[in-house]
Amino acid sequence: MKKLLLTTAVIFALTAPAFSSGSHSGNHDEVTAIEMLIGKPGNAADVTRVIDVTMRETDDGDMLFEPTSIEISEGETIRFNVINKGELEHEFVIDTFEGNAKHKKMMAKLDMEHDDPNSIRLDEGRSGEVIWTFSNVGTFEFACLIPGHYESGMHGPILVNIKTAQADVEYSTGKIKKINSKAGKVTIIHGPLANLDMPAMTMVFRADEAMITNMSEGQDIEFIADRVKGKLTVTKMK
Repeated sequence: MKKLLLTTAVIFALTAPAFSSGSHSGNHDEVTAIEMLIGKPGNAADVTRVIDVTMRETDDGDMLFEPTSIEISEGETIRFNVINKGELEHEFVIDTFEGNAKHKKMMAKLDMEHDDPNSIRLDEGRSGEVIWTFSNVGTFEFACLIPGHYESGMHGPILVNIKTAQADVEYSTGKIKKINSKAGKVTIIHGPLANLDMPAMTMVFRADEAMITNMSEGQDIEFIADRVKGKLTVTKMK
């Protein structure tokens, strides 16, 4: 009988699913090694884009995120800069709709604070970040699962689109003349920008925080610039 029970236990252990949704698990650190349906924890060095997320309440008693929805391309590593501009504690959790629904139900019974790489909980006036690689296509969700907050409007969709093949864009050469990290701007003495039909000159470009940290004044670079929201922006650099 003992031999039979031992054999059954071994079989169960070998066939148990190795997937974890990542929130409120027995060991929160396990999520860093296991890819979730929504993707996996990202590395700061791999960040391709920064998205600012604000959490707050309204005078009417609603609670909300800004932006209200997020669109991402498959394979992107996003740094979410999250700030709580409200007067209450809030959290930012990214997961599947099913995962958030499950953990919202758990928190309705006992308000538990998340300690996972796919979430951050902030007191009023505080800020923090979540870095995440979206390796799977689909529609997911960001939400605040503190009891009552989701029902007051604190949730929105994350649409992860299939990464489309893009035509090769020729890199331009340049030298960094000046960096204004606070303003997110960099002045570059550059050669012709073929994709923008611009001649060689010295111009000021926008660049995200992750890219600016890899720049230094006097540095020779190869880069691609494009118009992003009407502003000339360095989108790639090597």
